[in-house]
Amino acid sequence: MNRRDVLKTGIVAGAAASLPVTLAAAPRKGSERDRKLFALAKDQLDRAGDVIWKKDIVGIADFGVHSAEKRFHFVNLDREEVQSFHVSHGTGSDPEHDGWLNQYSNVEGSNATSKGAYITWEWYVGRYGTSVRLGGLDSTNDAALRRYIVMHRAKYAEPDHIDRWGRLGRSNGCFALGEEQFRIALLNLSGGRLLYADSLGWSDGSLTTLQPEDPSAIQRYAPGTF
Repeated sequence: MNRRDVLKTGIVAGAAASLPVTLAAAPRKGSERDRKLFALAKDQLDRAGDVIWKKDIVGIADFGVHSAEKRFHFVNLDREEVQSFHVSHGTGSDPEHDGWLNQYSNVEGSNATSKGAYITWEWYVGRYGTSVRLGGLDSTNDAALRRYIVMHRAKYAEPDHIDRWGRLGRSNGCFALGEEQFRIALLNLSGGRLLYADSLGWSDGSLTTLQPEDPSAIQRYAPGTF
């Protein structure tokens, strides 16, 4: 049995063993942005279905805002909290290196960020030390595994990089975070949780009119279909 088959088997077993989780529709407190994030997290969990077996925390990467902003949101549905962190995007998505993601790609060798829903899998030790494997659940990111798109730590994703350059550095398409922020991600977002990436443009103080794809227009996932 190869690694891909093992991972598929693990997803099905994990989904079958999971217990029902009661999800909050929206936080009782927080900003308008936080309420939008809660609604989006719940919609994406509903869309993914049983492929996701840990439904307490959802990661949402909002690449519609500048890389100097905290745009990687950990939406804790159990505790009704949102924590926000910095995250880098790919060089192929930002050839001007101005801190703005301009395009997505799912093509191998593009070094670009891919949009869509991911499942976080196991951690492993690689080029950037401990990293978290990701499985793409949409047609826009289903090459994530063979492209080695993962979550990892990187010095160019540290907050002090922003102090010096006014933006984060760029990855090869991975979700790169600073040391402390990656440690939090490793503890809270790995092992069968949902990560969703899109250009929402939801900053702290305002919301743009740009909306993510309508979840009702996309077919639900079935375990083992990727």
